[in-house]
Amino acid sequence: MLPIPAEELNGSGTLGPYWTFYRAVAAEQLSRWLPESPSTVLDLSGGRGRWSAQAARAGHRVLEVVDFRRTVEGQPLLHDASKVRQVRADDLRFLPDCSVDAVLAEERAMSVELMAESAIGDVARVLRPGGRALVCVDSLVLGMAILAEQNYWAHLRQTGEVMLVPWPDGSITRCFSSGQLRDLLTEAGLEVEWIRPRTVLSPSTVDHVLASDSRALTWLVNTELEAHTDDDDTVGIHLVASARRR
Repeated sequence: MLPIPAEELNGSGTLGPYWTFYRAVAAEQLSRWLPESPSTVLDLSGGRGRWSAQAARAGHRVLEVVDFRRTVEGQPLLHDASKVRQVRADDLRFLPDCSVDAVLAEERAMSVELMAESAIGDVARVLRPGGRALVCVDSLVLGMAILAEQNYWAHLRQTGEVMLVPWPDGSITRCFSSGQLRDLLTEAGLEVEWIRPRTVLSPSTVDHVLASDSRALTWLVNTELEAHTDDDDTVGIHLVASARRR
């Protein structure tokens, strides 16, 4: 059975408290991760604007790539704000080497991009030495749960290989173990700082705590981010990694 029902994974189902918590964790994680001084940030998270807006509010100049190898439903028109510039591109050939300080690849960007090795290679190329990347992918736990739900039992024995998972809507996602994600980043020339599940607290736990005290959200978020879960890929639907260009 899925750790979270399939219809809930895009946040459109009934687990409102959990997704409120999830988004708060992701926002606080990004806030702690962003460079301290004003920097140039490349956002490959699919053109939804949330990540770019947060980075811009923190004082950074943001280049948001829209349609980075995928189409986002309800995607807004291109626009240039004071600190956020949008560009439509299928790859990063338009950027010179060593041209950005940080790269955001949220919204499972490297799972939707099946040729993740090529995409991460581009990320490493455009990062300046010492620059960092924040990457979110679908976990192997999620992939195995979706396969089991669809009765693809034979595929569950192939966990040592690349796991491409068909979704009920016809799309395909690439799921990673922490070891596979580490290999992806290091083979591109990036030094992994940490890999962890996005969340380890269960939806039932979050729902119970928030139902008891709606003011507990901050406490829940801090509890999640202070948990020592590096390289633990046995829980959580998504993995998040931070890596630095040597």
